[in-house]
Amino acid sequence: MKNIFAFVVFLMTSMTFAQSIRFDGFIQDEQKNPLEMANIMAINNGTKAMDSYGITNDKGKFQLTLKPNTAYTIKVSYLGMKSKEIQVSTKGENMIQNIVLDGTGIELEGVEIVREMPVSIKGDTIVYNADSFKSGTERKLEDVLKKLPGVEVNADGEIEVEGKKVSKLMVEGKDFFDGDTKLGVKNIPADAIDKIQVLRNYNEISQLKGLENDQDNLAMNIKLKEGKKNFWFGDVTAGTGVGELDSRYIINPKLFYYSPKYSINLITNFNNIGELPLTAQDYFKFTGGFKNMMKKGGSNFNVSSNDLGISLLRNNRAKEIETKFGATNFSYSPTKKWTLSGFGILSTSKTDLETKSQTTILDSGDQQRREEETHQKNNLGLFKLSSTYKPNEKFQFDYDVLTKLTKQEEDSDLLREQIVNSVSGSETIFTTKKQNPTSINQNLSLYYTQSSKNIFAFEMQHLYQDENPFYNANLRTLPFVLTDYVLGQQRNDLNQDRFVKTNKIDTKLDYYYMVTPKSNINVTVGNTYSYQNFNSHIFQILDNGNRNDLDDSENNNDVDYRFNDAFLGFHYKILTGKFTLTPGVSVHSYQMTNAQLGTDFSQNFVKVLPDFFALYQIKKSETLTYNFSLTNDFTDINQLAAGKVLSDYSSLFHGNRFLENATSQVHTLRYFKYNMFNFENIFANATYTRKVDAIKTKADFDGINQTSVPYNSNLADETFIGMGSYGRSFLKNYKASATASVNWSKFNNIQNEKLATTESFVQNYTVKASTNYKNLPNIEFGYNLMINKYSGSTFYTDKPFARLDYYFLNSFAFVSEYEFYHYYNGNKSVDNEYDFLSASLIYQKKDSKWEYKISATNLLNTRYLNDDNFTQFSTRVSQYTVQPRYIIFSMKYNL
Repeated sequence: MKNIFAFVVFLMTSMTFAQSIRFDGFIQDEQKNPLEMANIMAINNGTKAMDSYGITNDKGKFQLTLKPNTAYTIKVSYLGMKSKEIQVSTKGENMIQNIVLDGTGIELEGVEIVREMPVSIKGDTIVYNADSFKSGTERKLEDVLKKLPGVEVNADGEIEVEGKKVSKLMVEGKDFFDGDTKLGVKNIPADAIDKIQVLRNYNEISQLKGLENDQDNLAMNIKLKEGKKNFWFGDVTAGTGVGELDSRYIINPKLFYYSPKYSINLITNFNNIGELPLTAQDYFKFTGGFKNMMKKGGSNFNVSSNDLGISLLRNNRAKEIETKFGATNFSYSPTKKWTLSGFGILSTSKTDLETKSQTTILDSGDQQRREEETHQKNNLGLFKLSSTYKPNEKFQFDYDVLTKLTKQEEDSDLLREQIVNSVSGSETIFTTKKQNPTSINQNLSLYYTQSSKNIFAFEMQHLYQDENPFYNANLRTLPFVLTDYVLGQQRNDLNQDRFVKTNKIDTKLDYYYMVTPKSNINVTVGNTYSYQNFNSHIFQILDNGNRNDLDDSENNNDVDYRFNDAFLGFHYKILTGKFTLTPGVSVHSYQMTNAQLGTDFSQNFVKVLPDFFALYQIKKSETLTYNFSLTNDFTDINQLAAGKVLSDYSSLFHGNRFLENATSQVHTLRYFKYNMFNFENIFANATYTRKVDAIKTKADFDGINQTSVPYNSNLADETFIGMGSYGRSFLKNYKASATASVNWSKFNNIQNEKLATTESFVQNYTVKASTNYKNLPNIEFGYNLMINKYSGSTFYTDKPFARLDYYFLNSFAFVSEYEFYHYYNGNKSVDNEYDFLSASLIYQKKDSKWEYKISATNLLNTRYLNDDNFTQFSTRVSQYTVQPRYIIFSMKYNL
């Protein structure tokens, strides 16, 4: 298959060379200075079509690919200068011509030329003209984004531009489900999109723009076509089909309305084909757009989640998934000064998982093999309301509240085989997990510009979190010795209630003083206060149904934990030549008290924490950035509770109330270069972290059963994360890229009273190439290699992949995707091959509102996928069942 695609690319490339000539030169001002990022396009005088376009590099060089023996109008524009038109008639050979622009002002048609350009740049904004990149097969925003130079959409639906994650997606300047890009990527119709704007160095608070280092902040704004404004638009899809054993269905209505005063978005999806608009993993990481307001504080106090390890699927490849989903997003401006916005999301899913796995304990080599069937029910709710009041340019008042409501249940039946000291034994185990966590996050912000030199910013954030996970394990053998436990039962029925409540308040006041137009002083006064209560209880259900409470203090927890961090920070930012420098320091006063077992344990100390930021602006679109920070890392209450907690049926944990904080030094070096001349995109990032006094685990193993307790290690943990990518477009219709990432880590723990140092080294390499023709089939093909090395075990995944899409006869769109996996370990004791093929054929007459589609998923009827993962004490290899082949016929009506 790879040879076929290579031949097709070679043939298309040969056709391009044979049927085109090159027209290049330099664009300069009247003083012969090069004009970087000037726009140039070639309009075919016969067809009136734009045959080629370009943007000059830092030397003012342009390059166009034109047809031979053709008359063209060459249009050139540059912001702040008079646009120019010249007439060119090509022959059979390449042409060279320099163009000089007059700096006497801007003509209206010059502005119009910029709008027609497929790509243009204005300040920190890159504007893509969506129609210039569409071939006719695109249905959603995601399909368009994947064809834009410098833009990627990863497997989780997150948008990445120039190697950075887009943190905010807007439509017509209004938030689209703030805090998440996946819903927009998967649902906004491609035919409604006019322009895609990438907003670099983004800061949604206009008063703070330029005062802080926003180089990593990216937002994206979608501009709609004129016919989609002030009118309802969207589509309604309904489909039915057949699977291997049962029927399949999908119902997917979507409605959108945008006007200057208000907007409404409605998205629903009911299906049993594995289409997940929002996974449980997406739900738990959904930030709602809330900022990390303490990122400059120097302290790291994160509230952990008691999620019981309920499996969170990353994609649609489970044995069975049935989903019901509904979401609405709105924005309303009662006045020009006041805007209300928000969203509501409800999701219900039922999931069946079938997994086979083998876990190996690193120190002893003891193994556990499991065959597991799991049934999950997830009910998820997300609600956000935001208010922004900005009566003038000097004052802004924001308030946000985000509520998360969850109800989850998971029942598992598993057959476990233990191989301990070369002796094997098996048994059936039943487990149940239930939880209904609730969290409410509120944010209040005030921004006031007293004068051009004095700016104030006050931010306060409150988190309320209530968690109540319940765990039950029913098994034949007793894995642990527990006080007050009744022995002699046919089955051991272990249960645990856990209740964790958190109230956390972050308050921060920033004062900015503009020393000069290129330097400012930032003084920060802040405080973090957290109060948590942890309550847990283990009990046993006897064979006769009676309940036996294990009331000994070692099986119970009732802990209160108070944490307070008061700090004063100072930062100085200066722009000097090509450098931006921001040295800073913060002074912290910490107070911590945990109360349990009738006594209090307190810690109080003061710490000075420096940080440093440096940016070297090599060229307009080439930068080198260095970040350094020294942070104090604090655990929350979960690690401090001294009573025993069931992590699962083979793992028992109890905390350590005497834990101290860890200190991390983090060094990050980042290089970035973006060349609009050929859309060359180079990105490299390296992060090294060294953590001392890290909170580590002392684990004692009895076979595969683990009892563990945390402690502060006197040995440093180290991690190194490196990634890089290179991509570019060439010959107008071709795009290629190569990416590489490595993740090395070294951890120190104590296993069975011996120091255990474990290392992991994970590598990921991808190369791919694609075409983007209007009237020819388009292909994308590539190769991905993953290497996971864990303490003596190495696993490989070879994955060649390909995609074909073709719009033909002005009515038909065909799309097919293929992935091949070769999964094996170093000694080939694990060696599996499997592949996935999907295809769809769409028919829609031009200007018709009806669309007809037949699609097939998993055409090769692959049954299983493989996976592996690593903990600091064990490795695990898994094989899980995926949905079988199914074929769907659907109809869509476009409003």
